[in-house]
Amino acid sequence: MDVKTWKHFDFVLMLAVLGILGFGLAGINSATMAQQSSAAISWDSPVIRQTIYVALGLSLMLVVAGTDYQSYNNFAAVIYAASILSLLAVFIAGLEAHGARRWIDLGFIQVQPSEVAKVGTILALAKFFSDREGRCGEFKVMLASISIAVLPALLVYIQPDLGSAVLFPIIWLGMAIMAGVRVVYIGLLMSLSVLSLPAVYVLLLAPYMQDRLATFVDPTRDPLGSGYNIIQSEIGVGSGGLLGKGLLNGTQSRLQFLRVQNTDFIFSVLGEELGFIGAIVLFSLFMVLLFRSLRSAMISRDSFGRLIATGVVVLIISQVFINVGVNVRLLPVTGIPLPLVSSGGTSLMATLIALGMVQSIAMRHEKPKF
Repeated sequence: MDVKTWKHFDFVLMLAVLGILGFGLAGINSATMAQQSSAAISWDSPVIRQTIYVALGLSLMLVVAGTDYQSYNNFAAVIYAASILSLLAVFIAGLEAHGARRWIDLGFIQVQPSEVAKVGTILALAKFFSDREGRCGEFKVMLASISIAVLPALLVYIQPDLGSAVLFPIIWLGMAIMAGVRVVYIGLLMSLSVLSLPAVYVLLLAPYMQDRLATFVDPTRDPLGSGYNIIQSEIGVGSGGLLGKGLLNGTQSRLQFLRVQNTDFIFSVLGEELGFIGAIVLFSLFMVLLFRSLRSAMISRDSFGRLIATGVVVLIISQVFINVGVNVRLLPVTGIPLPLVSSGGTSLMATLIALGMVQSIAMRHEKPKF
């Protein structure tokens, strides 16, 4: 670990990360206050668990930042293969909940392999494209790169987890554009995807997925069932007003009208308690984080680093857009967490490790630009 590289550590990015994590801990504490007892500190407390995950995640972020990101070039294929194997392991030893197998119980933590696979896919695509720099405009190169994203997407879809499965082609799209895949090929692919939507709806979407789409169009068709969370989330966000009701004063979470409020619908909790101003502050922190990550991509000393940073930006911004879109009923319910905010150890630590790579890229650029 070269001490000199730490003078380029991006403190602005780090402060944005810490600010978002603060929002997350505050939101989880409010969302789960009704479930917490006055007993001694316990692992059963969601906010205590998340605090421990934050400490572990930040430690991993700093370790990854201190490691030259180029070293991951040699292990990208291994990391990707390991993430694919972990996705396969879910079908053998995974925990089943609500009709899906998405987690592996390691005793001290439940790991969600799909979160690990997102980072593994970013590394694999970055290596693939950077090794073929100058040839990424070829059609066969594009097809080969698609297979890297399609394999984990299919395995995640089968779990079933449609929301997370959709993220893999989105990651590919952002990185493919940065790598130089011809726009005409991407346009053709997207056109075919749009034309195939009716067939996908009929042949590939499970009944519960079709029900989610129908509920998105009209939540009142089943207000106490599939439409319940959507309706309650809208009420929470809308009732926050300009300044919100104040932390710990949200009725939707405290009275437990809103289900899964510390995961999928945590933005609704924050919107109700912190209001429009609080939401703007949170969005501003995400914007700082994303722009500083784009800065790392722009000043990267090579295409491998530039592509990693691009993949991380696409991953985070797509999850923020989808999660918030679900909370305000712009998108159907998907189960995508709000990065660094929602409860969940695997998602949190995977995101912080990815941001550690972004820090490593910023710390090892050729010449400072800005």
